[in-house]
Amino acid sequence: MGLFGKKNHMPVEGRTVLVTGASEGMGRSAAVQLAAKGANVIIVSRNVGRLEEALVEVKAAAKSSQTQRFLYISADVSEKDFAERVVAEAMAWNGGAAPDIVWCVAGMSTPMLWADDGAMDAARRNMDVNYFGAAEMSRAILRVWLAPENAAAIPNAQPKHIIFTASVLALFAIVGYGPYSPSKWALRGLADTLAMELQLYPDHPVRVHVVYPATITSPGFDRENLTKPAITVELEKAEPQETPDTVARRAIDGLEAGHYFVTMSFLGNLMRCGIIGASPRNNWFLDTLIGWFVPIIYFFVLRDFDGQVRGWAKKHGHPSAHAKKP
Repeated sequence: MGLFGKKNHMPVEGRTVLVTGASEGMGRSAAVQLAAKGANVIIVSRNVGRLEEALVEVKAAAKSSQTQRFLYISADVSEKDFAERVVAEAMAWNGGAAPDIVWCVAGMSTPMLWADDGAMDAARRNMDVNYFGAAEMSRAILRVWLAPENAAAIPNAQPKHIIFTASVLALFAIVGYGPYSPSKWALRGLADTLAMELQLYPDHPVRVHVVYPATITSPGFDRENLTKPAITVELEKAEPQETPDTVARRAIDGLEAGHYFVTMSFLGNLMRCGIIGASPRNNWFLDTLIGWFVPIIYFFVLRDFDGQVRGWAKKHGHPSAHAKKP
C-alpha cells in the first residue's frame, strides 16, 4: 500500500527487474531507484565499461545489500535475436526464473529533416533500436511468461510487467523528428495490441505499460542535438528539460499507480488524452472527458506551431540553404 492507502500496482521488493538502456540516462536512474525499493536488478546495455560503473551505483542504492542481487549483461538491442540470449542469461543467473518485470528503456534519436541526406538510414537505425529492440525483448520474455507450465501458482498472484519507453513525440509530432517519431508511435501500436492479446492468458497475468518522457538532460540528448535542425530547436525552446532522476521517479510513480500510459507532466497528460483513441484508459471517465476538450486547445497550439514553421521558411529560405551541423 502506498501513500494514503493507495494500492501499489507494481511492487518490486524481492522481485527481479531487467532494464535495458541502463548504463546512462533514464535507464540508469530507473535501475538505481528500483534497487532502492528492494528489487533485484539486471541492467543491459552495449558498453561494458559504463555498465560496470552503473552497477556500482545500483548496488550502492540497494535497500538491503545483504539480500538483493545485481547483474549486468552486455547486449546490442538493435541486433536480431539479441533478446533470447539476454533472457536466457538472466534466467540462468536467477536460478532458472525469468525476471518479473522488464523495462525497455534503450533508445536513440537522430532528428533530421526528412529530405536531408541520410534521413532514411537514420530512420532505419532508430527503428532498429527503439522499436525492434523493445519488440524483440517483449516477445522473448512473453514466450517465457506465457508458457503453459508458467501459469500463476496461486490465485491473485502479482502480475508480470512489460514496460515500453516511448516519447511525447508519439503523442504530438514536431518538424525534424521524421527519423525518430515513427519508431515511438510503433511502440504504442504494439502495446495496444498486446494489452488486448494478453487477455487470452488469464492464468498468466501480465500488465503492459508505455512511458512517455519529454526532454531529458542526458548523454542521449547531447547526441540528439548534434543533428537537430534549427527549426526544431526553436519549436522546443519553451519545453522544460528534466533530469533522468526526475523522469525515472515520475515514471515509477505512474507505474505504481497502475497507469497504462504514463506521462511526466500535466501537459503530457493532456497530449495523452487528446490522442488516446481506442487505447486503454488510465481512468475511463476523466481521460474521455479531457479528450473532448483537448482538440479545442490544439486548434490554437497547431496554429501557433504552423505559423512558426511558415515564418521560419519565409525568413530563412529553402532548407537546403541552411547551415548544416558537422
